[in-house]
Amino acid sequence: MRLLPVQMCRPGMKLAKKIYSEEGQVLLTEKVELTEKLIFRLADCGIGFVYIEDSRTADLVIPDMISLETRQRAMSEIRTNFRNMMDKPKRKNGVTYPYIAKAFRDVMNLVIDDLTAQKDALIMLMNMGQVDGYLFQHSLNVCVYSVLLGISNGYSRDQLMTLGLGAMLHDIGKTQIKTDILKKSGSLTREEYDEMKRHTEIGYTLLKDEPNIPLIAAHCAYQHHERLDGSGYPRGIQGNDIHEFAKWIGLVDSYDAMTTTRIYSNPMLPHQAVESLYAGTGTLYEQHMLQLFRDKVAIYPLGITVKLQTGETGVVVDINSACPHRPVVRLLQNEFGEELRAPYEVDLSTKLTMMIAGVNEDETLISAAGAK
Repeated sequence: MRLLPVQMCRPGMKLAKKIYSEEGQVLLTEKVELTEKLIFRLADCGIGFVYIEDSRTADLVIPDMISLETRQRAMSEIRTNFRNMMDKPKRKNGVTYPYIAKAFRDVMNLVIDDLTAQKDALIMLMNMGQVDGYLFQHSLNVCVYSVLLGISNGYSRDQLMTLGLGAMLHDIGKTQIKTDILKKSGSLTREEYDEMKRHTEIGYTLLKDEPNIPLIAAHCAYQHHERLDGSGYPRGIQGNDIHEFAKWIGLVDSYDAMTTTRIYSNPMLPHQAVESLYAGTGTLYEQHMLQLFRDKVAIYPLGITVKLQTGETGVVVDINSACPHRPVVRLLQNEFGEELRAPYEVDLSTKLTMMIAGVNEDETLISAAGAK
């Protein structure tokens, strides 16, 4: 299978992985042949990338960071509880919805179990094949990425639970922001932006007195937009005044936002997003956190088309966990753009003179995927 941006898909190509609705139901299954209308609908639904069939990479298997069962359970709890809060705003004299701690703790145990069971797990894009529901999917993505980083950083299970709850609930304050602001396709006015920023304070208020939700998790909702140099919000605090967990979540929150299709922007690929984050080293984000993050991100996702500096083109078929920015590439075209009769693989972690020069740049190779 191959990973392609939706805008590079062509009629006749066939899906290699299912497309799910916001509720987790299958909308399009494997082997569905894409048409111009379907491609347009996928783009309109906010799907940035899809997996397509390709006989040259038919053996490629894309692992999931968490099991389908865990993913569906988590999405169900996030969607149900967040929507309850949207429908029943918090009254000044008390909470009008059921306590949420047990449901989210149960989900967190599943997420932690799934991630700790994997050796050398890497952060893989989780946004492919999911229609709409940005707030819900984003909350799960940030949770999974944060917990994986917490495991790599040596946190205890109790710490992972607190970090994961803070990450999963970091944007819960957005349930009380007007929908027309959340879904506005154009630039926000000053007043709208000020209203949007209130989600951090609202999130803290919603969580700080919630039974069995750690107070630190509430502070994660409060602080995840704060930055080292004091340029963040809502309080403009700096450095060590920001809780360590909130720093992790702030970093991951930015990464997931960059790599997800939004109403107002197209998604970046992981290597582009990581490069953008590194521009904030020491000013926005901690250097040691960025380093660990970079070491745990699958910079070039499995199935992505890459061109080497030699001019040869191929597909990423394996990732070296110890060196994720130097994957294994199956070469399919030579430097002259000619199809190789016998594709072969090169491990860039052992071929240090070979570099990736571009991603998704070879239209002929991509078009050939739909013809085989």
